[in-house]
Amino acid sequence: MVVFPVHLSAHMARVSHSALRVAIDTGGTFTDCVWVESGTLKTLKVFSTPDDPSRAIAEALRKIGATRKTGEAPTTTLAAVTLLHGTTVGTNALLQRKGARVALITTSGFEDVIEIGRQARPRLYDFFFDQVVPLVGRELRFGAKERTDAEGRVLERPSEAELTRLREAVRRADPDAIAISLLFSFANPKNEVDVTDAVKDLGKPLSVSHRILPEFREYERTSTVVMNAYLQPLMQSYMERLAERACHQENARTEESGSRSRRSRKQLAPRIFVMQSSGGITALESAAREPVRTVLSGPAGGLVGAAAMAGRSGFRKILSFDMGGTSTDVAAVQGEVRTGGQSEVAGLPVGVPMLEIHTVGAGGGSLARFDAGGSLRVGPESAGADPGPICYGRGTEPTVTDANLLMGRLRPDRFLGGEFTLDAERARRIAAEWLKKQGSPLSLEQFSAGVIRVVNANMERALRVVSIERGYDPREFALVAFGGAGGLHACELAEALAIPTVMIPARPGALSAFGILVSDVVKDYSRTLLWRIAGHSRQALPRAKLQKEFRLLEATAQQEFRAERWRGALQYERSLDLRYRSQGYELNLPATDHDKGKDNNNKDNVTARFHREHQRRYGYHHAGREIELVTLRLRVRLRTPQPQSQAKVTRQQTLRKPPLRVAPVERAPVFFHDKAVTTPVFERGDIVPGRPMRGPAVITEYSATTVIPPGKKFWVDSSENLVIGIS
Repeated sequence: MVVFPVHLSAHMARVSHSALRVAIDTGGTFTDCVWVESGTLKTLKVFSTPDDPSRAIAEALRKIGATRKTGEAPTTTLAAVTLLHGTTVGTNALLQRKGARVALITTSGFEDVIEIGRQARPRLYDFFFDQVVPLVGRELRFGAKERTDAEGRVLERPSEAELTRLREAVRRADPDAIAISLLFSFANPKNEVDVTDAVKDLGKPLSVSHRILPEFREYERTSTVVMNAYLQPLMQSYMERLAERACHQENARTEESGSRSRRSRKQLAPRIFVMQSSGGITALESAAREPVRTVLSGPAGGLVGAAAMAGRSGFRKILSFDMGGTSTDVAAVQGEVRTGGQSEVAGLPVGVPMLEIHTVGAGGGSLARFDAGGSLRVGPESAGADPGPICYGRGTEPTVTDANLLMGRLRPDRFLGGEFTLDAERARRIAAEWLKKQGSPLSLEQFSAGVIRVVNANMERALRVVSIERGYDPREFALVAFGGAGGLHACELAEALAIPTVMIPARPGALSAFGILVSDVVKDYSRTLLWRIAGHSRQALPRAKLQKEFRLLEATAQQEFRAERWRGALQYERSLDLRYRSQGYELNLPATDHDKGKDNNNKDNVTARFHREHQRRYGYHHAGREIELVTLRLRVRLRTPQPQSQAKVTRQQTLRKPPLRVAPVERAPVFFHDKAVTTPVFERGDIVPGRPMRGPAVITEYSATTVIPPGKKFWVDSSENLVIGIS
């Protein structure tokens, strides 16, 4: 465990005395924890338990509790914990197809929309491509005789006999959960409400489309609602198990100390909140009700943390690069983190707002192999936490982590601050035996260098997807690298993409957990309208109608925040989905005060901004073409007090001049460009802030290692971030 001093606002200090806020991010190899205690930011990493992530969380809470021994104020026990959790339970269930047995009720005649989809072929010329199987089998799809038209007019209401027939058919099927998605329910939910009322007494979890995603495109909407139902029972049982384990840790501790009665322990049961894919936290009840909003919660925390730390160092345009044990997540940020309206998880469309994060199967645990043609491949298969890389003591196949160790980039005795020793001799012996079995003539050093080059190529392609392919020039961005393995590869990736600066934030291996800790409470609302507005001044944006629709969404938000007993001032962020008429997809733009004015020729009104964004994204625009306002979006935010990193400086330290040179903790051979170079190894905490240094260098710390090639200038800035100049 490692400790970092921080400065807290008065409000945050009051909260920290009454409740311990612990942010936990569950990864494929490690479970990362970050919390603030007595004005100090602390970090802890434990090995993940993929079979039941709550076991690793319980172990982390036990270790946190062990550091908070008797003699403290009663309100600082683990019973007063507020647990902020980034989870991969939903993601893993989708990837492994281990969710619930779902029944789908939809409009009669549209039962197969979930299977027909968009008929888009990911590989156009692959005649043997297997389509992604829907989450609901044909025998569990039920059609309701009802109809609402595109304008919201009810053409046919479901009769009592029809509702009775539906209820009995679903009852006989005995599903674990029920998804309801009727045609045009976003325009008028009346029929969907009737069907919901008819089946709610079956006692199954319900996912209803007009509540989860009141938007057009029936395939994407139905897929999202089905996915929600698929995850509901699993997420509910997981959250119950997590709460039970958290309570058990406190009970064991208080029974040992004898400091609390059973009644007081019950009153101070841990409060659990969950990170959403949209970059904000939500109450446990909301996450259990709508788990589809949590499928990328861990990566979302990393992006929020990266943007927050980069902002402190003055970087507003960043490419985030989060390399963990099993995968790498990348994203582009310009000023603030933005969400996208349409995403895909496990080959299935998801319509709820999610941060625009691109993921590839490349991580420290990614397995190396030779394909049938003898070419070296890396990933997407991963050794994960069990058995893990060879050097962890149980793995038997070489991974990216083993390659970094064999090239001298990872220091065996300085992993996790020396708490865990990497077995370099085992990695060398088993990797050599594996190469011999493969019939490869490569030496260990050549093989390791090849593994690094291949995995770097995979991650470089991912960075191009979120930058060049979206109209961004990577030369205008800084690369913010984090995760346990991010700093090992960042400089080489920056060189390949001509990115001028790399930033390694403080606590890089636990930045996703830090991002969860500083995330605001966020809820997203939307409604499809399909209004036509002109590209010129012939027709104005219907401002009065627009205000009315936004106020309806705001009223719904206020009601939900009150129901969950949140306190504080709500902040509203309005945006609009726009497109040229007859286009298939939209661009999202903020709704600004300029959109309320009377001057439609204003260069900052919504139509002018849409033309400019279309030009930037696609390289052209149509100034005179009619524009459609497709969907209103409202993001409601309750701000969380932010811990500000600040080094503790004593009077003696201020009087003492910093050393002229930082002494390395060791010197070791490290391979750069297939040559071994004697390289100083520094402990990050020893580097003097503001003093420039030059590579080669290996920077070690508790949660990560950073490799700096020869000739690159680097320094630690006033925000404790490590900055590396590439060009």
